[in-house]
Amino acid sequence: MKLDGLVSGLKTEELINALMDVSAIPKKLITTKITDRNAIITNLQSLNKSLQDLVAKAKTASAPTSLAAFTATSSHESVKVTAGPQASAFSTGVVVDAVATAHSTVTAAAGANAWGGTFTLVDAEGKQTEITPSGTGAQDLAKAINAANAGVSATVVPAGTDADGKPLSRLQLTSAQTGEVGRFALHRGDGDAVDAGTSVDVAAEPGAAQLALGADARIRLFAGTSAEQTLTSATNTIRIGQDIDVTVSKVSADPVTVSVALDAKAQSTTAEAFVKEIAALLTRIDNGSRATVAEAGGTTTLGVFTGDSTVRNLRTALAGAVQHPVDGVSPSSIGITLDEKGVLTFDAEKFSTALADDPQAVQGLFSAVSARLEDVADQYSDKYEGLLTQRITGQESEVKTLKTQVERWDVRLEQRRAILERTYSQLEVQLSKLQSQSSWLSSQLAGLTPDSSS
Repeated sequence: MKLDGLVSGLKTEELINALMDVSAIPKKLITTKITDRNAIITNLQSLNKSLQDLVAKAKTASAPTSLAAFTATSSHESVKVTAGPQASAFSTGVVVDAVATAHSTVTAAAGANAWGGTFTLVDAEGKQTEITPSGTGAQDLAKAINAANAGVSATVVPAGTDADGKPLSRLQLTSAQTGEVGRFALHRGDGDAVDAGTSVDVAAEPGAAQLALGADARIRLFAGTSAEQTLTSATNTIRIGQDIDVTVSKVSADPVTVSVALDAKAQSTTAEAFVKEIAALLTRIDNGSRATVAEAGGTTTLGVFTGDSTVRNLRTALAGAVQHPVDGVSPSSIGITLDEKGVLTFDAEKFSTALADDPQAVQGLFSAVSARLEDVADQYSDKYEGLLTQRITGQESEVKTLKTQVERWDVRLEQRRAILERTYSQLEVQLSKLQSQSSWLSSQLAGLTPDSSS
């Protein structure tokens, strides 16, 4: 119950609020500290995430073939060539004698009740799969073949009508795999009948046909020379060299020239992109650690990482991993340089020159630097034992403690306000009583005063 100024005329509510503002100063300081800590935690978490991403990228960059990049060309569109990281410069002529085909047959036309009983599918290796449809229709057999997962798909094809006008159907059977390994035969009869030779191959029935015989792709290298070599594959992709594949789509009587060459520009681009990411990370740490000094009378603004020894040590470790020599060879020799201000730069021209002179040495140096960066990033960002991870955990624990203090201050301030409200309420009551007594005394005194007429 508020008695603001009821008797005393005081602005009791304003007085209490002013006193509470003074009492709440410690809580406000703690709240401000929580806000600051949360900002630090957010930035540390973001930095930690960047380091975790760096671990994966540095691991890739540290591979022995991380810079490998090739251009692969073909003199005809019917032959496509691809080169992986293990490839090397290569050029040869390819004659395509055959492309890979899937085995395919079509059955003879038959009526609605000609598809029942037990069938046996025999693959190229002689493996048997017995198939028993649920009914006697073509759809029943097709469904059973497809459900068998035996590497053969079946499709019902309308085949007109018989002499009585009843519909006829065929089954077109196609292997899932191309090449000779995809060949198959569908027999009427069970496995024992197939073994005994008493089953009937549906592809040999009158009116049936073999649409395509499963065949391997076949190419020749060095055609017309004493070194002529034939390569085959169940698919249309054939390996012709270390990590070099060709994919053929058409028979060619004349040789198709395929070439693989080193792509120096792509190699330089790969290295530059990685180095720029490290440079951006160092710049980010520098910006977060920089304090902005104000003019006289102003306020100096501290960076979110200013004074953080963990972040400072991380920056030093990253810089060391980039600039320290590897077996006596400085990374600056391939264009990776850290200047006197700590700014990391990449000289693409110098890198390309070094790559042209000794590609293996450049790859080795780049991989070693990347491996060191991976170690540093992992040491700080490991989700269990990382130094930066532990720093974040410590900050979170401190915030948790500060929040507990705020909760305790909320209780104290609530009690303090209750005491002040009770005190001022009692003051008003006491003043009211005194006022009443004063009025009574005044009336009594007025009664004791003698009347002038008497």
